[in-house]
Amino acid sequence: MLSYRAPLREIRFVLHEVLHASHHYAELGRKDLNEEFIDSVLEGAARFAEEVIAPTNEPGDRVGVRLTDDGVVTPPGFREAYAQFVGDGWAALCGPEEFGGQGLPEGFGGPVGELFVSANQSWKLYSGLTDSALLCLEKHASDELKALYLPKLVTGEWTGTMCLTEAQAGTDLGLLRSRAEPDGEGSYRITGEKIFITSGDHDVAANIVHLVLARLPDAPAGTRGISLFLVPKRLPDANGEPGAANGVRCSRLEEKLGIHGSATCVMNFENARGWLVGEPNAGLRSMFVMMNHARLWVGLQGLAQAERSRQAALDYARERRQGRAARGSAKPDKPADLIVDHADVRRMLLTQKAFIEASRLLTYFAGMQMDKAKYHPDAAERQRGADLLAILTPVVKAFVTDMAVEVTNLGIQVHGGYGYIRETGVEQFMRDARIACIYEGTNGVQALDLLGRKVLGSGGQLARLLGGLIGAFCQNHAGYEEMADFVPRLAGLLKEWSEATEQVAQRAARDPDEIGAAAADYLQFTGYLCLAWCWAKMAAVAIAALRNSPDDPAFYQAKVATARFFFARLLPRAEAHLDALQSGSASVMALSTGQLG
Repeated sequence: MLSYRAPLREIRFVLHEVLHASHHYAELGRKDLNEEFIDSVLEGAARFAEEVIAPTNEPGDRVGVRLTDDGVVTPPGFREAYAQFVGDGWAALCGPEEFGGQGLPEGFGGPVGELFVSANQSWKLYSGLTDSALLCLEKHASDELKALYLPKLVTGEWTGTMCLTEAQAGTDLGLLRSRAEPDGEGSYRITGEKIFITSGDHDVAANIVHLVLARLPDAPAGTRGISLFLVPKRLPDANGEPGAANGVRCSRLEEKLGIHGSATCVMNFENARGWLVGEPNAGLRSMFVMMNHARLWVGLQGLAQAERSRQAALDYARERRQGRAARGSAKPDKPADLIVDHADVRRMLLTQKAFIEASRLLTYFAGMQMDKAKYHPDAAERQRGADLLAILTPVVKAFVTDMAVEVTNLGIQVHGGYGYIRETGVEQFMRDARIACIYEGTNGVQALDLLGRKVLGSGGQLARLLGGLIGAFCQNHAGYEEMADFVPRLAGLLKEWSEATEQVAQRAARDPDEIGAAAADYLQFTGYLCLAWCWAKMAAVAIAALRNSPDDPAFYQAKVATARFFFARLLPRAEAHLDALQSGSASVMALSTGQLG
């Protein structure tokens, strides 16, 4: 069984030395979240991830979930680990204190969540959407619904789901058919079928709270006629405990490429009782609170799987002997050299390291903007946080998950033939990572969201905000000789990105296909720009640390060297995406439907 080691040194570097987390939380009125406190929570989470969650990963993938007459049965160890998760208070970490939570900012759940997802992504999915559901209910539900449901959801005693997708609708939610009929008792009767519902049924918690999109009888067509309903698996009794079964059942489990330990359900709602959340016909707007939070968590899933794959690849490269190194054998008395000494293997390992470490910084930074948007005492800073979060969310969701597929693929490649067989275990990381590019809005949808809604839809305002953040860094570090390998290149890339944004906007005004044709390359170009900024920031911190003779100079030297690798070997990809997005839509739309084959 592959072991998992929580990368605490890397996480501390990002939180304390680059993002100055304690200062960030102090600005939000949380001086109690100092470095000592943060580290103590991370250390506890690391022990829980390594000792409790990680052992469930292999049986979860091998055994998977089962659908019985009594509902879904999770793999061995899942229920016990979840019970300890609830009992130890991890489920309540970021929940509101008024409903029994510990009240930590939601962004702080990101670093903790990375550890848990790396240990076993399928297991974490049973609680993953609960946090998103909490945010939605906290903002839009009635006081009565909050009082009844939030205490159980906050503690993790009950879990939450998001029920959007239907077979005929997919991403186009305007086509959904599920119905909601008033029952004269202040509630509604929900009827319809939802597919691809993560954790739609399971045995780890006593009740499941479904947030369901459906149409009222007089609803207008399209997305303007969608309402949001809370539909429990079991109706709470007079004491607020799970009582009679509601008209909700899992009719089928999907057999999937990966995340075998996660129950992906077809859910049937048959005259199920539900309660309206928010205003009638405003369900999609209400659910976007949940969806945007979940999209950041999906990016985190990509990061977590990539880290797990990297650890396995590095361990293998340090013990597998094959061939002789080009620069001469380090151990001539051995029959072969370690593959970690071969340049091509080094290339793969460094690609993993460079992508993961910059993606971690970008993901954590985005999470902090969520906290700033909610808690900062200054209204202008709250708006700035919300705007940065808006433009970064599709980048984190799509670019980081695409990165994870490449990194986990490299993890297999480092193992060679042993990576392709199931016994080694590393192929699971690629299978599990692949779903993150699809659910919570495919990465193509994220690209359209970035370019169409966030950049062009804001009149370029959000792009200027992100560009200003990166540009300010370049200005502040332009005069430092040690940063000469990074700042001029980053500033040049930023200029190209800004010009390309204006050019796409001009072409889109004339050509309706331009946004769709350019969106994917625009997102990738933006992702490389953001990761270059992250690496330049980390290099600046590392260079400054080396001036002060740190206790572990090798750690900071590795940061600077990896930054140089990223700029030299990975950042040139951005120019290819720039060329592609500047080419216009003509080549994409040139063939008729019949000519496609």
